[in-house]
Amino acid sequence: MLKVAVASSDGKVVNQHFGRTKQFLIFQVEEGIYRFLELRTTSPACRGQNHNEGKMEEMIETISDCKAVLVSQIGAGATDKLLAKGIEAFIIPIFIDDALKAWMEMEGLA
Repeated sequence: MLKVAVASSDGKVVNQHFGRTKQFLIFQVEEGIYRFLELRTTSPACRGQNHNEGKMEEMIETISDCKAVLVSQIGAGATDKLLAKGIEAFIIPIFIDDALKAWMEMEGLA
């Protein structure tokens, strides 16, 4: 079983920048099927052009059990920090259903 985090404010579209999101929707992916598990809240690490390293680490810890995070935007520093924890970031600002299907295809899970 794999878990995927999705940065979304409305639960319909991948529409949040990684560092600015206040919540992640967590999906379980197994045998080519995905289902919603839970909503995890977080404090944004970015405000304007500045970011807080401590908050960034907290955000990453919030999704540390996930294999990937789907976002609308993400900076290179956050991408590197996620990869160091074994989490891949994918910029895919489309409907969540379509984003999850596309991710599963990219990973050979569809």
